Amino acid sequence: MKLVVICPHYTPDLAPTGEVMAQIAGGLIDRGHRLHIVTSLPWYQHHEIEPGWRGRPVRHEDTPWGRITRVHPFPTDKRNIPARALAFGGFTALAGLAGVLTRSRPDAVLAMSPPLTLGAAGWVVARSRRVPFVFNIQDVFPDVAVELGAITNPLVIRAASWLERTTYLHADAVTVLSDDLRDNVAAKIAGRGRGAAGAPTKVRVIPNFIDTTWIRPRERDNAYRREHGLLGKTVVMYAGNVGLSQSLDLLLATAGHLADDPSVAFVINGGGSARPGLEQRARGLPNVTFVDMAPKARLPEVLAAADVHVVPLKAGLARSSVPSKLYSILAAGRPLVASVDLGTEVARTVEQAGAGLAVPPDDPEAFTKAVVRLVQAPEEAAAMGAAGRRFVEGWASPAAVAGAYEDLFAELASWYRTGPVAK
Repeated sequence: MKLVVICPHYTPDLAPTGEVMAQIAGGLIDRGHRLHIVTSLPWYQHHEIEPGWRGRPVRHEDTPWGRITRVHPFPTDKRNIPARALAFGGFTALAGLAGVLTRSRPDAVLAMSPPLTLGAAGWVVARSRRVPFVFNIQDVFPDVAVELGAITNPLVIRAASWLERTTYLHADAVTVLSDDLRDNVAAKIAGRGRGAAGAPTKVRVIPNFIDTTWIRPRERDNAYRREHGLLGKTVVMYAGNVGLSQSLDLLLATAGHLADDPSVAFVINGGGSARPGLEQRARGLPNVTFVDMAPKARLPEVLAAADVHVVPLKAGLARSSVPSKLYSILAAGRPLVASVDLGTEVARTVEQAGAGLAVPPDDPEAFTKAVVRLVQAPEEAAAMGAAGRRFVEGWASPAAVAGAYEDLFAELASWYRTGPVAK
């Protein structure tokens, strides 16, 4: 089967969504499919085109399994919402054009959100070739932006919500990561549009997967700890994007509570728009260390360096987002404290796995108590980490996830051949 895949990032870009799509694509390639990946020039880490990729707005790379086309993403400051919207529009137009002009004769199109606008590009490419369109949702937008207060203008919210619903309705299938996200998406399109008789179920749950061979329990006192003066300490770590979605002030509050204990160190590993302000607020806390995002190859080492990981999402976000770092932490065999909306996928996973503690979001006292409990009870923390590892080993494998997408594409292609397709 030949597929066009439109995504915001792809290896060697360091964005989490790039890694997710690289894993999905790798699984499909291993199953013999040919892909044309349409994505951005690498820019995620520093919000500018990486050295070595500048000079041309479009680059093509032919591979044994197909082609990668990278187009200019028009990098902007995440906090400048109008400029970011224009950037998404420009990137989407280039990506859609690249998809329409693909040399292959695709059997299906897969597009990833966010950004939501890539759904429009995926739909245009699919309609131009009269093939199925699958829309993959990593975070539900505009819900996330509204919860964060990044979008407050009612007209903008209505326009984004209209685009969201319209894209869902025009997609032949929408894939989401969890039951929470499925319910969110399904509620928005319930009773809208007219489904053809025998049409496939619209919203499907296909979780991301984690490579438990690559990310596995390793020694704590490793090169990462040596580089950053962490040997012999109990390390509490946040590893990931330092953006508007994370309540990392909770970590600073806990660091302040334990400031008199020199055996405990707090590490914030990553970059993002919220980091400069966070660093300023952390001044005077000698037990807090900021570390730039490490190369992908060092991820298992970074994860292993922590005794306790934290996943602090702001209130409301866990209903529309499932951080991919959750499963990496479990695979590394480390316990975690999740500050998230209770009853959501993240909280349920932590509780079902016995892999740590879930506390309400934006609650400094509850968060601090949970972290202190694991810091002061290393045997309990180690048992939780081991339980998380056992849980994730039974999670969807790369082959299983690729197989689920393969089955979905085959189902949709069969329906296109035999059923009424009036888009």
